[in-house]
Amino acid sequence: MVRTGSAGRTSVAAGPTLAVVAREAGVSVPTASKVVNGREDVAPDTRRRVTEALDRLGYVRRPRFDGARTPRTVDLVVDSLESSGSGAVLHGAEEAAHDAGLEIVVSAALTRGRSGRPERGWLDKLVTRGSSGVLFHLAELGGHQYAWLEQHRIPFVMIDPVLEPPPDVASVGAANWQGGVTATEHLLALGHERIAVVAGHRHTMSSGARVAGYRSALASAGVRQHAEYVRHAGFDEAAALRRMRELLDLPEPPTAVFVCSDRMALGVYEALTERDLRVPDDMSVIGFDDLPEARWLAPPLTTVRQPLSEMAATALLLLLRIMDGHHPESTRTELSTRLVERASTAPPRD
Repeated sequence: MVRTGSAGRTSVAAGPTLAVVAREAGVSVPTASKVVNGREDVAPDTRRRVTEALDRLGYVRRPRFDGARTPRTVDLVVDSLESSGSGAVLHGAEEAAHDAGLEIVVSAALTRGRSGRPERGWLDKLVTRGSSGVLFHLAELGGHQYAWLEQHRIPFVMIDPVLEPPPDVASVGAANWQGGVTATEHLLALGHERIAVVAGHRHTMSSGARVAGYRSALASAGVRQHAEYVRHAGFDEAAALRRMRELLDLPEPPTAVFVCSDRMALGVYEALTERDLRVPDDMSVIGFDDLPEARWLAPPLTTVRQPLSEMAATALLLLLRIMDGHHPESTRTELSTRLVERASTAPPRD
């Protein structure tokens, strides 16, 4: 099983990672990688800042595989290349692949029909490309797709799967239950007792665990649970808007709401704005994910950070072990979440 540090960070190797160097220099991970690899398509000032950060932090380039061999290729398949969540996954996978001397190919799985499941065509491309393994960051895979991967003996690891994968499939996710506890305990500590939750899909792993954590925190605090305070919006912004309207229309509306994704929090903010309600004066709001959108909101969103980049890096290291013939001790690896306090939560009004 891939081991992580106390903060959930993957232990790739001693010393700073390329992501740390990129952050220090104020550039993207791909740009820092270009400087490390001696690429010419980098502006002089940018190259200078990255080089200084490399020296200052003591970055040591990891050895690659034998140069006489063609680097192994790993595929990263995502639902969409446009979401900020996919961007975080890509950065984590790219960094870990670079450190391991792997080539990584990124693609979006085309979907068909109402099922939302990927079409088969891109699976055939994995064999054509000669991929050594695959990382999946998808809403779900179908049973026939799991069977296809098994038939072609393609190693793979799921990143943050929405539905629980088969018991023999390796996956990396976040500690969603503990994240739900953390979010709810934060609101309880501020003095809130009428706390609602806007959750994702009813039967998904992450949503179910976050709601379970919410319920557990309320029970531990001896706070009454209101059935009408639990609403499901399917991780959809427009649906979250409607669910928040419903909560505001209750005879006794909540004073705080735990929203199980930052994206849904956008809809919650919109519903509050419609009613001329202010965050956090009239309603405290806490999200989950810590996507860039959380910082763009006004006021910035208090949220539970889901370490997507670290999850992707951990998944790639796990995949590398599987590719090398090692079977993981446990098929499920969870990385810790943490509270990021901003300005969207405050004590309730008297």
